[in-house]
Amino acid sequence: MSQATTTPLIPDPIVWTDSQRAAQFERWLVTTAAQHHLQPDTLRLASADASFRRYFRINSAAGSRIIMDAPPERENSQPFVKVAQLMHDAGLHAPEVLAWDASLGFMLLSDLGSQTMMQVIDKAKPQANLPLYLQAVDALIRWQLASRPDVLPPYDEVLLRRELELFPDWYLVQHKGLTIDKDMRFTLDNSFKQIIAANLAQPSVFVHRDFMPRNLMAPTTPGEPLGVLDFQDAVYGPITYDIASLMRDAFLSWEEDFCLDVTVRYWEKARQVGLPVGEDFGEFYRAVEWMGLQRHLKVAGIFARLTLRDGKPQYLADTPRFIHYIRSTCARYRELKPLLRLIDKAEGIVEPDIFGFGRQA
Repeated sequence: MSQATTTPLIPDPIVWTDSQRAAQFERWLVTTAAQHHLQPDTLRLASADASFRRYFRINSAAGSRIIMDAPPERENSQPFVKVAQLMHDAGLHAPEVLAWDASLGFMLLSDLGSQTMMQVIDKAKPQANLPLYLQAVDALIRWQLASRPDVLPPYDEVLLRRELELFPDWYLVQHKGLTIDKDMRFTLDNSFKQIIAANLAQPSVFVHRDFMPRNLMAPTTPGEPLGVLDFQDAVYGPITYDIASLMRDAFLSWEEDFCLDVTVRYWEKARQVGLPVGEDFGEFYRAVEWMGLQRHLKVAGIFARLTLRDGKPQYLADTPRFIHYIRSTCARYRELKPLLRLIDKAEGIVEPDIFGFGRQA
């Protein structure tokens, strides 16, 4: 058998829509490459997210590195730098900021690997993923134990309400084409008031605000903790938020027994280390559901906005998952039945399903 020849992998070129920014990046990269022993010919696209940020991967003499491209007129990178330091101080495995040009919005970061937790999850076997989820729980508890007031922006009534209003503004009106009449406005206002009150009744801790498998990096070596990404929107708010994000994921759904299993394990560990999660798991789980409801109403609005305003239609494909989450929670609680009827009307559902939390593929 003859020996096969291989062709070196040539990274796809980075595409720039702004020639001025491309030139700025080239100048920044020349200087940064010299300082950090980078190999510019290995530059390639790593990922992009729902914001205006995108990420490149580049090799260096000390291993792989990540470059963040965050145009300063569109993205404020100061919170990222601040929260990255808070996470390092808390003992989390988060990217280290190696270089940053605040005026241009280019940043060099340590690389936590190329596989997210989402990419290594076995969707067909929930229990096989329990070790990963327990690592996520451990990271979350370390983050919450580091909490201090007056360090991060408060997740207060103003912010909670502004997020909730994304649902009628973008999902109902812009996406569904509905007109919010007097009765619908009354139902929304009354429901939002109850949701906000339930969420603000929870003790406050550091909140990642998007703590889910797509933002957690799988360990690259045995014994290494999960990496934590996309934390720049962190706030000081309800302790229920991040566990709700983890178990009621924007892109992945589990049956309720698995969600309960992980949530009760979090609750037990949190109690053991003195976090304020209460003595009654039933009450805590109700609070998690009401927090999740706020998040899902917000995200449905955000995904509609990403499609209609920002030209990113792929996010709206997950909308049925959110409507399922929202309807499931509303169906459980008498106070939320008017909101359930409003959602059913918007979705054209004549007879509401009778269901529990359920799984949405």
